[in-house]
Amino acid sequence: MKVDLLFWMGRVVVRVVLIATLVVLWSEASKAANESPPAAPSSIYEFEAKRLGGPVQPLSGFRGEVLLIVNTASHCGYTGQYDGLQKLYSQFRDRGFSVLGFPSNDFRQEPGSDVQIGDFCRSNYGVEFPMFSKVRVRDPDAHPLYGYLTTRPEPVGGPVRWNFQKYLVDRSGRVVARFDPGVRPEDPALVAQIERQLAAPRVRGAANDEGSP
Repeated sequence: MKVDLLFWMGRVVVRVVLIATLVVLWSEASKAANESPPAAPSSIYEFEAKRLGGPVQPLSGFRGEVLLIVNTASHCGYTGQYDGLQKLYSQFRDRGFSVLGFPSNDFRQEPGSDVQIGDFCRSNYGVEFPMFSKVRVRDPDAHPLYGYLTTRPEPVGGPVRWNFQKYLVDRSGRVVARFDPGVRPEDPALVAQIERQLAAPRVRGAANDEGSP
């Protein structure tokens, strides 16, 4: 009688444990099914980057501007494009345009520190447009911003082929064009695209809009 009771109690315990395990598994499966995957970024405003020698800056601070995002290098055959990029910035900045420079050593042509890069850009080309700390621009270790830029569909997006590849971003933060490294900043096609985007009205609520809420 005592043995039968112990046997019966053992079976009950096993069933209780089994039921509890199934309940936990079902609960976890339901939770996973109901959790939506993180939404894919819809604009560059969802990223941030460290300024050259400065703090981390949310790119939402450039909301409402037309942007030209460029991966730069100090020891490249295209380094002279810094001059043209600064001229573009000076020409269009008052209309809501900016160049964002992202130094990168992915092509082994930007070995310097932030301080060295900043000094080089200012002393040789008088660069005034926003520059950011050195980043990776190619997979698998690309900065999240470049992970976003390079996964946009061709011909707007696509991989970074060399230093001074350019991505044009409209006033709403969407990538609208890509220009290969050999396309100089003063190229008429590039300038025409910038002017076309600048002709679009500013987005309400942009950081630089006077009177915006």
